Amino acid sequence: MAEKLLEVNQVKKYFTIQSGFLQRTIGFNKAVDNVSFYINRGETFGIVGESGCGKSTTGKMITRLYEPTEGQILFEGNDISHLSQKELRKFRREIQMVFQDPYASLNPRKRIGILLEEPYKIHNIYSEKERRGKVEELLEIVGLNADHYDRYPHEFSGGQRQRIGIARALTLRPKLIVADEPVSALDVSIQSQILNLMKKLQKDFHLTYIFISHDLSVVKHISDRIGVMYLGKMVEIAEKKDLYQDPLHPYTQSLLSAVPVPNPKVKKERIILQGDVPSAVNPPKGCVFHTRCPKVMAQCKQEVPTLQEYKPKHYVACHLYS
Repeated sequence: MAEKLLEVNQVKKYFTIQSGFLQRTIGFNKAVDNVSFYINRGETFGIVGESGCGKSTTGKMITRLYEPTEGQILFEGNDISHLSQKELRKFRREIQMVFQDPYASLNPRKRIGILLEEPYKIHNIYSEKERRGKVEELLEIVGLNADHYDRYPHEFSGGQRQRIGIARALTLRPKLIVADEPVSALDVSIQSQILNLMKKLQKDFHLTYIFISHDLSVVKHISDRIGVMYLGKMVEIAEKKDLYQDPLHPYTQSLLSAVPVPNPKVKKERIILQGDVPSAVNPPKGCVFHTRCPKVMAQCKQEVPTLQEYKPKHYVACHLYS
């Protein structure tokens, strides 16, 4: 039986909206609203959804860059939802993050070698002499050269900078890496190189990944299980093969209908959603998707559907299956 590495239980993240001279709170942006899922050790869990659905916010709460408003995050059975600064320092060695923009996440004034050495200095690992050797070894592991140590970020291409971002995430040998849109800013040919590198590193270093993306074909390539988010809620979770062959939620069905098929003879029915995504400040009552759902029922407008296991390892939050 697979061992659970991470559990997210009914987690919420509300950002306050303030106005006026006294900065009074006038509302909340419900970025993540009651999300639950788990991740097994050694697997890749993909999170997909359109912009603003809360997938990046979820990733940042797991790495504790954001404090959850409510809910519980368990890592190896320990609650990490509200750790102190001292406890967080120790925890940072276990979970690391690869960011979407590889250039913005690197300090342009520092050489790459110095940037990669920082985690060793902060956690007091290795002597000064040993650190350089370890960094040069890391650079070669991610497909760069040891002599890149003294270069600055602007001297690298986008794909090379993302390799540096991956190397930095690997420095402390974490158990879990949260990759937030790690290939969305790269050319398609470079995307495949980075994805293959991540797969190789997962095998070599026994890593577990959370892979966040809006690109369904990229998520399909790398993930074992996939969670689909819409307006701050997890609407469907399933194993990769099951999700792509038999999507249950109307939103997942519409997303997959938009994925192009590389065969001009195959005709695919597109499900075109009407209207725009509602505001997370004032989400619709009942199911958040009912304003755009082609299968909407009266119940959808009143009751919030819960994420339930409809068939083995396939969870869906939809009144069609309740």
